[in-house]
Amino acid sequence: MSRKQLSDLQLAILRVLWARDEATVAEVTDALRAERDLALTTVATMLSRLEKRGVVERRTEGRQFVYRAAVEETDVRRSMVSALMDRLFEGDPAALVNHLIDEGEMDKRQLDKLKRMLAAAPKKKGGRRAR
Repeated sequence: MSRKQLSDLQLAILRVLWARDEATVAEVTDALRAERDLALTTVATMLSRLEKRGVVERRTEGRQFVYRAAVEETDVRRSMVSALMDRLFEGDPAALVNHLIDEGEMDKRQLDKLKRMLAAAPKKKGGRRAR
């Protein structure tokens, strides 16, 4: 996935599609109803925009469209975190982690988990950055 940013609503719609594999506009609207009271037309418009961007695909079943995600959740996460890191932390992942620690965004359990992950991380020369 290229460096495409998604709005909160677009991401919520994609989460429905990732969880269900595919869904109609009505099914997506129903799935989002608990957190957002959206009109069917709003969801249809968002799905259409996502399709134009290549983020979702659709097929016709009877008289309705059935949508599925055309991108993987991990690719979206990677792209959005990378863009955030570039914009706010000049591309420095250590600065991002330092910010999370300094601002109290991580509790002791999360910090311990991070330490274990860092200790277990393969020692790569120069590291790598996914784009």
